[in-house]
Amino acid sequence: MSRELLINALLQETRVALLENGALAEIYLERAGTPGIVGNIYRGRISNVLPGMQSAFVDIGLERDAFLCVTDVLPPHEDPVGGMEDARPALGPTARRGPAVETLLRENQEILVQVLKEGIGGKGPRVTAQISLPGRCLVFLPGSPHRAVSRRIEAQEEKERLLSLVASIPGEGGFIVRTAAQGAPEGRLEGEAARLRAVWEKLRENTTRATVPSCAHAENDLILKVLRDFLTPEIDRVLVDREDACRRCREVAEHLEPDLSHRIEHYMGTEPIFEAFGVEKDLARALRRRLWLPSGGYIVIHPTEALVAIDVNTGKYLGTTRFEETALCTNLEAVREIVRQIRLRDLGGILVIDFIDLEEEGSRKKLAAALEAELKKDRAKSRVLQISDFGLVEITRQRSRRSLESFLCRPCPVCHGSGRMRSARTLRFDIQREVRKVAPLLGGAALTIRAHPEVAGEIQKDLELFRSDLGVPIPPEIRVEAVGEFHPEQYEILTG
Repeated sequence: MSRELLINALLQETRVALLENGALAEIYLERAGTPGIVGNIYRGRISNVLPGMQSAFVDIGLERDAFLCVTDVLPPHEDPVGGMEDARPALGPTARRGPAVETLLRENQEILVQVLKEGIGGKGPRVTAQISLPGRCLVFLPGSPHRAVSRRIEAQEEKERLLSLVASIPGEGGFIVRTAAQGAPEGRLEGEAARLRAVWEKLRENTTRATVPSCAHAENDLILKVLRDFLTPEIDRVLVDREDACRRCREVAEHLEPDLSHRIEHYMGTEPIFEAFGVEKDLARALRRRLWLPSGGYIVIHPTEALVAIDVNTGKYLGTTRFEETALCTNLEAVREIVRQIRLRDLGGILVIDFIDLEEEGSRKKLAAALEAELKKDRAKSRVLQISDFGLVEITRQRSRRSLESFLCRPCPVCHGSGRMRSARTLRFDIQREVRKVAPLLGGAALTIRAHPEVAGEIQKDLELFRSDLGVPIPPEIRVEAVGEFHPEQYEILTG
């Protein structure tokens, strides 16, 4: 599979696109004045302890207090096969038992926390007291003694080699070996460990002098983070559309991975880079609710407050003579697009997919295997439950940042985010009820109804029926005025 990174670097906005086989798979955005806060470390103060929720709120100097779960105060634990498992539960704060939150935290207590997830909707960010500092090959865990290897490294021999190397690093603190460390020589891990420890010591020194609340350590900007996490031998090339940004990327690559710095190229095309590679079209498509599949089937993606609902339909696809085969083909085609859209839109939390019902167990196994294979391409942690008797699949997926839709869009000021508006006919009856209430108080004065053209047209279709249906003394004159500037639900009733 070919993989490319496209970097569109403007002065006020940076966008990075990951292409897989020429198709947009993931997108990362950052704008001047509103940098991401995931990974930032803050010196905060406990503002409220909630024993009933086994959590606390922390003032870290942002608009909303951060949320700290009791499981994010406890140290991480290690599993018996050398992989590090985070203490943060996948499905809720009761997944791991331990001391009560009121025995660990108290109001006005100062605490060092790191942002796990940006605030979403009306919620503040989620934070953890388990500090981690990511590097190219290692993640440093100052508060943990454990040494482990990423579970994404599957080759057993390489896993054992890296586990031996990380275990031999002198000094305190825990480390997780990242996938980028595969094939790394012995000295590289030890050198990076020393650099990460130096960053931690400087951070601790700064926090002793910093006010509370304040930011003690800010994550790198988007370009640095992307190169640190993505520049591996699996990336065929990195195209950058600004010459100064390209030079900076090469400098970073020389420090991170000198053997791969030649893969960073300056894009010289006359057409904007995202237009040339079809990224803009894919971004526009990622904001739609309904997405058509090549066969004629389609999927519908509907995010809600509690979960993301995804529906699969055969649409125009007629298939073969057997419905089971038609359903399986549509489902398998939908799996690829669904996982791609989950990654691209960065949908997290609970996702429920309503596949087309399959009767045969063999078909269900094929569908489950295809879903698992596609999700392996995803860097975010996820967990998949078995297909239910109703054809539903539940997925929990790690969420750390805002979804693409929430980053690029805002709620509609007309429907206020509901996606629905009252119809013109419904508004016609609403206006009629309002006129009925005020008509007896007017003493025979004329009325003027000002409304959106569609609503005005609904009233004017049969104004006499509108008048006679009031059931009260009718004003001598009712005028209807269409106002194009009104939004569809806006109207006025004026006298005189």
